[in-house]
Amino acid sequence: MLLQVCANGAREVASHPWLSADETVVAQDAAAALEAGAAEVHVHPKDASGRDSLDSRDVERWLGAVRAACPGVPVGVTTGAWAEPDVSRRLAAIESWTELPDYASVNWHEAGADEVAALLRRRGIGVEAGIWDAAGLEVWRHSPVRGDCVRVLVELPDEAAEVVRAHAEGLVAHVAKEEPDLPILLHGEERSAWAALDLAVELGLDTRIGLEDVLLLPDGTDAPGNAALVRAARARGAGV
Repeated sequence: MLLQVCANGAREVASHPWLSADETVVAQDAAAALEAGAAEVHVHPKDASGRDSLDSRDVERWLGAVRAACPGVPVGVTTGAWAEPDVSRRLAAIESWTELPDYASVNWHEAGADEVAALLRRRGIGVEAGIWDAAGLEVWRHSPVRGDCVRVLVELPDEAAEVVRAHAEGLVAHVAKEEPDLPILLHGEERSAWAALDLAVELGLDTRIGLEDVLLLPDGTDAPGNAALVRAARARGAGV
């Protein structure tokens, strides 16, 4: 069972002391999360202002920092449309990357998902298929690169913990029916984060935790950093 740390995400850098526009700060915290028991790192490269970026210089800088702090560990990045809404410019940015991540997440509810995924595969980059809802699931089901993904991310929004099971189990069942051999990583965000992690443990699925998804520990107190979140996840059976 994989436990991935999602180190920063698209949050404002002012949201937490470890959410920084300085790649070395985030890389240091990611390294601490690995020491606490995470096995992979998912990171969002930032520009100088702290905004998510697909620019090759930013991607190279951030991947370099994380890999220096976390040697030998798979590192993935986002291709979220919020970083570059125009599909053609998003594709051009990815084509220009000189430092390549091990994998990149592609949200299948976003325009251009098939093209982004196909480009990533041509460049030798693994694809994590992000499935947030039924619409994204339907697009992914008909994707020509569906079976080429390294895993499927079943991603739950900020929703009450009480609805997590019904929401997640439906998406998981549909994904497993279409591609029974693809690993599934289940995670939530904010209110759904810990409930989704617990369900992933119960179902034997991969999962993730980190400041991208939640700023609070299971007891509702502020998490001092990614390492504390990973330790809490491990205590609940994740990654073991």
